[in-house]
Amino acid sequence: MIELNPIPSALGLTVPEFTVPATGGEFTLSAHRGKPLVMYFYPRDNTPGCTTQAQQFRDLHAKFVAAGCVVVGVSRDSLKSHENFKAKLGLPFELISDIEGVLCRMFDVVKNKMLYGKKVLGIERSTFLIDARGVLRQEWRATKADGNAATVLAAVRKL
Repeated sequence: MIELNPIPSALGLTVPEFTVPATGGEFTLSAHRGKPLVMYFYPRDNTPGCTTQAQQFRDLHAKFVAAGCVVVGVSRDSLKSHENFKAKLGLPFELISDIEGVLCRMFDVVKNKMLYGKKVLGIERSTFLIDARGVLRQEWRATKADGNAATVLAAVRKL
């Protein structure tokens, strides 16, 4: 397992190289240099908020592509769960399976959350915009599922 340190308020800094399992095979950051990259972290496949967010990224995907941007979703679900979620929703982008939490720790998205009155560790819905050179340009933490994709698309268009 690769251990990467969390990015400490890393706006303006180059994101460290990583390779992780994804629905289309391994996903390597450097393979996407030359294009902006949107990484959105979400708690779980097939939950209402995560489904809404994925559908909105799906529905705007052609506009992200027109802006030269790559979109990927990230959660701690298995590749099998991701494959099913992707097929069910017709997602045109890859989903990264971060079962070991490498990216979750790197981007510091695992937080204490309340679930049915109990404190649990889980992914805080967060989105990151990395520019064509691999530099973190913008982040949205503790974001709402609804409207996140449109907000991020507007930022991509300003790069």
